[in-house]
Amino acid sequence: MRTEGDFIKINEWLLPLSWLYGLGVRLRNWMFNIGLKKSRSFDIPVISVGNITVGGSGKTPHVEYLINLLHEKFRVAVLSRGYKRKSHGYLLAGKDTTMPEIGDEPFQMKSKYSDIYVAVDKDRCHGIDRLTTDDATKDVDAILLDDAYQHRYVKPGINILLIDYHRLIIYDKLLPAGRMREPKEGTSRADIVIITKCPKDLKPMEFRVLKRALNLYPYQDLYFTTLRYNALKALFSDERLSLNALPKNVNIMLLTGIASPEQIMVDLQAVSKRITPLTFGDHHQFTAEDVERINSTFAAMPKPKVIITTEKDATRLEHLDGLSNETKSNIYALPIRIQFMLGGEEEFNNKIISYVRKNSRNSILVKRKNDHKA
Repeated sequence: MRTEGDFIKINEWLLPLSWLYGLGVRLRNWMFNIGLKKSRSFDIPVISVGNITVGGSGKTPHVEYLINLLHEKFRVAVLSRGYKRKSHGYLLAGKDTTMPEIGDEPFQMKSKYSDIYVAVDKDRCHGIDRLTTDDATKDVDAILLDDAYQHRYVKPGINILLIDYHRLIIYDKLLPAGRMREPKEGTSRADIVIITKCPKDLKPMEFRVLKRALNLYPYQDLYFTTLRYNALKALFSDERLSLNALPKNVNIMLLTGIASPEQIMVDLQAVSKRITPLTFGDHHQFTAEDVERINSTFAAMPKPKVIITTEKDATRLEHLDGLSNETKSNIYALPIRIQFMLGGEEEFNNKIISYVRKNSRNSILVKRKNDHKA
C-alpha cells in the first residue's frame, strides 16, 4: 500500500532558489498581515477552496461536493480564474459558452450544474462585485471561490485548504525544488483543512499520526476524504458502464492531462493490472500529434481494451478532430466524487450550511432591521 507523501520528489539542487522564492512569498504575506496590502470582506457568504501546493489536490471534486450540498437550497455561484482560457476579464458562462472561453474546470461544472452561475475573472474582488451587482446574477446567495487560497485580496468567510495525502506538506519543499506555493505557516489562514485522496483502508492510528504531524491550531477543523467513482460515461454516445462490468483481463489506457493522476492509477489496479498510462501536463491542450499518439497507442493494445479519462480531460477531448473510430467508440470519462471518512460528513455539511444561512443577504438585512429597531 502506498503511504503518505510517497509522490513527493525534491530537487535538492534547486533549494537555493526555493529559499529566494520563500523570501518573496513571506514578504507578500507579511504585507497582508500588517495591512499594507488590503483584504476585502463581502456581505455575502464566500467559501474559498484551494491548496498550498501546485495542482492535483482534488479541488474540482470538492467544489462539486459543495455545489451538491448547497444548490438546492441556495443560489450558488462558482468564481474561478479560468486557467488557460482564451478570454480575458470577467465572463459569465452561458448555455453557448465554449470550453476555450472559460477553461476546462469551469466548463465541466457548468455542464454538470445548469442551475448555478459559473463565472471567471482573474481579479476575484472584481468578479464578486460583478456577481453581486449585475442584474443577471445579483440574486446569488453564496459564492464558491475555486483555487483562491493565495488570492488574499479576498477575505473569505470560510477558507478551506486541501492537502493531498500523497503530497503532505510536512515532507514537501517550496517551489521550484518542491511543489509548495508558500511556506507551511500559510496553513494558519485555513478554517478547515481536508487531507484528500486518502487510501480507503487507512487505519485509525494513521489518522491520529497525521493529525499530530500537521499540528493545526485549535480554531481549525480537520477532515479526511477519499475518492469514489461513478459509472463510466462514454464521450461519444449515451452509454454508461460500471467499472465492475469491465472484463477482468481488460487492458486500460489511462489518458490524463491533470496534475496528479497517480491515485486514479492506483485505484484502477483493483479493476485491472493491465494499465497503460498516457499522461500529459495539467490542462494540456491536445495537438494533432497527440491525437496520432493516442490513436496509435490504443490500436497497438490487445483486446479487450478501453480508454479511461477524467471528466476534466473529456471537456478537451470530445471536440478534437482526428480521433479514430476505434478510439471514439472505446473512450469513457470517469466521474470522480469525494467521500468523507471517520463520519465527518454530517459535521462538515452542518458547518457549511449554517455559515451560509447565517450570512446570507436576507439574514444580514433582518439583523440590521432588528439592530435599527433596538
